This record gives sequence, C-alpha cells and structure tokens, in this order.
Amino acid sequence: MSVQQQMREKGPLGMLVALAEDVFTRVTAGIPPGEFRRMLRGEPPGRPNPRLKPHSETFLLHIRPTYYHESVTRWTHTFRLGMLSTYLFFLELITGILLMIWYAPTPERAYQDMIRLLSNVPFGQFLRDLHRLGAEAMVAIVTAHMVRTYLTGSYKPPRQFTWFTGVILLVVTLFLSFSGYLLPWDQLAFWAVTIGTSMAEAVPPQIVGETVNLLARGAPDIGANGLLRFYLLHVLFLPALLILFFFVHYYKVVHFGISLPASEEEVGEDTANRVPADRRVYFLPDVATDELSFLTGFTALLIVVTVFFFQAPLENIANPQQTPLHTVAPWYFYWLQGLLKIADKTIAGVILPGILLVLLAAIPYLDFNPSRRGRDRRVAIVSGIVAGTMMIILSYMGTPQYAVQAAPPVEIVQELMPEEGMGPAREIGYDNLPLGVWRTDEEVEYPNEEFAKLMEEFKAATRKWQEKDPDFNAAVGQLTISQDQPRLKRLDWYITWFDAQGAPGEFSRSFWLHQDSIYWEQYGLKHRFLEYIREFFMSRQEQ
Repeated sequence: MSVQQQMREKGPLGMLVALAEDVFTRVTAGIPPGEFRRMLRGEPPGRPNPRLKPHSETFLLHIRPTYYHESVTRWTHTFRLGMLSTYLFFLELITGILLMIWYAPTPERAYQDMIRLLSNVPFGQFLRDLHRLGAEAMVAIVTAHMVRTYLTGSYKPPRQFTWFTGVILLVVTLFLSFSGYLLPWDQLAFWAVTIGTSMAEAVPPQIVGETVNLLARGAPDIGANGLLRFYLLHVLFLPALLILFFFVHYYKVVHFGISLPASEEEVGEDTANRVPADRRVYFLPDVATDELSFLTGFTALLIVVTVFFFQAPLENIANPQQTPLHTVAPWYFYWLQGLLKIADKTIAGVILPGILLVLLAAIPYLDFNPSRRGRDRRVAIVSGIVAGTMMIILSYMGTPQYAVQAAPPVEIVQELMPEEGMGPAREIGYDNLPLGVWRTDEEVEYPNEEFAKLMEEFKAATRKWQEKDPDFNAAVGQLTISQDQPRLKRLDWYITWFDAQGAPGEFSRSFWLHQDSIYWEQYGLKHRFLEYIREFFMSRQEQ
C-alpha cells in the first residue's frame, strides 16, 4: 500500500500512529505495543505467542531459553549464583578497561600510576575499589556456585562435562584474580607473588621447576619482565580463556537445562528439558524482570559496600630488599599457605593441589550413585562437608595468627603500626598525633581522645605479651613523636624488658608520616562513616 493510500484511509494522525507502532515493533524485535502493554500488566501472551519472536530475532535473547521450568526460577534453588558470576565478570571487564587508561605495566610507572589514580583521577579510588571488590566477590560466588552444584548433585549425567568446564572456570577465575595481585606494584603484592611463583620451583624434576619459575617471572627475580607477564595474563590471555570456557559452559547449561529439584524427578531421570505447558515461566517478561530487579539490587549493594566499607589496600612501593612481616597470600589461597606450613613445598605446593584438582574435576565420573536426593547421598554430602571443614582449618593455618610469631616487641609495634597497612597509629590521623614523649608506665592526661585510645592499646598489647611470653617481663613501652620537618612527623617506638633470667632487652623502630600521606586520603570518608556507626551503637548500648 502506497503512502498516499495509507494517508487517505487512516488520515495523517492514524498514519503517524501506525508508523510509531511499526517502529516500536522493530525495536522490540517483534513485540507490538499492545502485547507489550499486556506484558507490563502481567497478562498471558496471545496465540501464537509474539513474545517468542525476540528470541529468534536478536543475539542476546537468542542465546537465552524462551521459557523455564517454574521450579528452577525460585531464588532458593540456584540463588542466582551462576548469573552473578557472569555479571561480575563483565563488571570486571568494564572497570578493568577503564583502569587500563591510567596504568602502565612498568616498575617505574605502576606504583605512581596507582597513587595518581587514587589522588588525582575523579572517582579513581571508587573505580579501583569496585574492581577489587568485584574480583573478590567473583571468586567467592564462583566457589559458592560449585558448592551448590555439588550439594544438589547437579553434576550427575548428563551434566558431567558441564561440571568439568565449571572446574576450569573456577581455576581460571582464581588465577585471574591472582594475576592482578601484582599490578599495583606495592610490597604486599610483590612479596605475595614472589612467594607464589617460587612454588613453581618445586615442580619435579628440578629442571622443569626452574624453567617454569623462570617463565613465570621472566627473570630470576620479579621485575619488569614479570610485571609485564602478569599484566598480559590478567588483561589478555586469562580473560580470553575464561570467555571461551564460559560459552562452552553456558551452551551446555542451555542444552541440558537447569537441573530440577531432586524431589521432582524419579531417581536416574532428567526431565529438565521436558517442561509441561502449565509449569512454564516465559523469559519475557517474568524471568527478565526478575533478573533485572535482582541485578539492580545487587549492584546497589555493591556500590554501597564499595563507597562506605571496602578499601582496596595499597602498601608502600615494592622493595625487593625488605620482606614485610607476616606476608600472606590472597585469602582464597590461605589453605595452600597453611599446607606449606606443615609439609614439604613439593608435596604441599604441587602434588597435593594437583591431586585435589584432578579429584574435583573427576567427581561426576567417580560418583556412580544415580540419585540426586540428599538422603541417598549421605556419603557424598558428608565427604563434601569434611573437605570444606578441612579447607577452613587449613585457611586458618595459613594466616599469620597460626604458628608464626616474631619477638614480642616486634609483634606489639606491628599491631599498632604495621610495616604495611594502616594500623591504629595511622588511623587516628596526622593531627591527632601530639608531639612529646609518652610512656606506658605513666598515667597522664592525653591531648585528645583518639591518642588516648592508641596509648591504651599500646598498654594492653604490652600486658598481653607479658602474659604470653615468660621471657618478656616488666616491659615498658615509649612512643616519641617529634616534628622532623614541616608537615612531617617522626614516630619512635621504644620498648624495654627483662627475660626470665633477668637480662635486659630493648627494641626500637622509627616511622615517618607526612601530613599529605596517601594513608589519610585512602582512609577518608569510609573511616569516618564506620566510626559514626560504631559510636552510634555504643551510645545506644549505654542508654
């Protein structure tokens, strides 16, 4: 029909309405305005169902099922962990690409670029904190997703290979997070990665271990070549590998469907793809609305935590000549560090993790029980709980609190003013550190409340270590604060004591703090907000 005929039949206004409806239908890939209004009102679709058209017309919806079994749409069935893992990966891609604009992977530039990002780039600290928090959350959620899959027996036939690709994705996620650990080029990252790569030397035979270690570092020690290697791993190779296995994993999930609750299927059956018409929940609009609402709430929570609670650490610039006290691996490798405390590096760092990885990938092929019901899988569930408990215990053993202790005075100063990180002395701020000499064996009136709390912690730490160590008696601590230069204060910690035989001992350590130090800029609003919350609840308890 020509434009002139449409004009005569519908009139100018009718023609504009028809044109608008046609544009709307094209934009929505086949859903006319009337059907869209019915979707918003929650009415059932017409016949034939026009809401299925976008699944064949658009790429993003083409890879999504047109409908789901109502049982798998319940939040308590999957907790949306798989979707959250995917969402966090794309969040990491976006924030990572933005961070790349202000970063150069060289020892001369890396740390200075981090300082510049935190202090001079608008929303730079927020962007870095969000990227770091997303990485931590992604590791936790991918792990929780695999735990949920294991406990519900969703790895059983026909999903054995789906589980295997999930194991690959977990391993890649761990190394993706670990590879980004070195990029700030600070002390914490440098020494954690140095210790981590040194485990490659334990790979037998010796020539293989030395070669792997050299390839990872690019030199005998971590330097410019190692930083560039980890940067390329983090931004190129590992993301590409993860995307490849993600699409294989996702294809298998769509192909076989999300496994139903075990109670709704007969033992040995899999009916996820046979969804009765009366139990179908269509992606448009129900599942799409539910997922968008969930992701909106999760994003809001992520932003709140980033702004007010989470702080991505940045320590002093990497120094190969000084190893910080209590250097630890990332929290998701604490269990490995715990193993290294009780076993040989080859056994704990190579053989046992390799065996655990093979066993994890082989679970579907070792479990011959056809039932997915909990009462029929007591051995598998108890074994999983025991393995999880062991991982928690080993993770605790990997922390500095277990089987790692320096001399008492070193631990006291480390607690109050650690070599790396904030600590109570830095947290109170430059202006709350009064000049003078302050001793733990004197009762004086302190210039401000914050400094009084610091000295109370100094006294409490001294008493605690006197009770724990018989060679640390009659200990007296002294803190001397002096103004070395304008806007620069020097803190001298000095501790004296007597051992069990009465022999005297002394320890001293000095720190310099600048008024414009990055420490204060990093702490900022989050510290004040958390202090406000703490004081609010303490005042409520007193009332």
